[in-house]
Amino acid sequence: MIQSMTGFGKATLQLPTKKITVEIKSLNSKGLDLNTRMPSVFREMELGLRNQLSQRLERGKIDFSLYVEVTGEDTSSKLNVPIIKGYINQMKAILPNADETELMKMAVRMPDALKTERDEIDENEWKQIQTVIDDALENIVQFRKDEGVSLEKDFLHRIANIMTMMNNAVSYDAERVETVKTRLRTALDELKENVDENRFEQELIFYLEKYDITEEKVRLENHLNYFIETLAGTEANGRKLGFITQEMGREINTMGSKSNHTEMQKLVVMMKDELEKIKEQVLNVL
Repeated sequence: MIQSMTGFGKATLQLPTKKITVEIKSLNSKGLDLNTRMPSVFREMELGLRNQLSQRLERGKIDFSLYVEVTGEDTSSKLNVPIIKGYINQMKAILPNADETELMKMAVRMPDALKTERDEIDENEWKQIQTVIDDALENIVQFRKDEGVSLEKDFLHRIANIMTMMNNAVSYDAERVETVKTRLRTALDELKENVDENRFEQELIFYLEKYDITEEKVRLENHLNYFIETLAGTEANGRKLGFITQEMGREINTMGSKSNHTEMQKLVVMMKDELEKIKEQVLNVL
């Protein structure tokens, strides 16, 4: 089963004094492009987290965000009392009649008025956060699988369309042969020359062989079936499907250059349109 590279996963956890929220977003990319955002206290865990994300998500433009919302009374920021008193005394020396409340408001806005105490990672707390990360990963993987089901349905629909158009194009072969025969016969009649019928048939066969699309039809049919088999296989991935679509495109282009028939050329254009839509969606496959 294929998976989409597009996905979103979110999970939350309420601790006694904190609310932990993890969000993971994913878009298509040629490789793994991983960006993480988290409080600085957890930075030492980033390397292990990146390995975990890369092993689980494999490929895509990944944005990982870890938010910590303090819901209790504890806070890591404290008033730097000596600094604030120093600011107030300095301002009193300049403005002796100023209101102390106003001086306090000014002092707490000054540099270093707040001091942030660096917290150490609580191992038990990190284990709880890790369960939230695991839940968010499960959610985004499920999202990718659901998107993969939709992509597979779309692929199968468009492959069936190409198969039908290909068979319709081949059905014009007999009509095309008769058209070529008639055109050549008319041209010879206008010349009013006697023609060796055997030689005429030989030249006609040689002419028609240059425009024969049987080989292209067989190869294209094989590529279409291989695409379907790959979708159903366990090794389905966007790169492999992309290579198959390139081969399909070559055969369709060759059929177009050989068609020499208005209705066949219309069908070739329609096949190209379906194939381009497949190629666009293949870029989203993991």
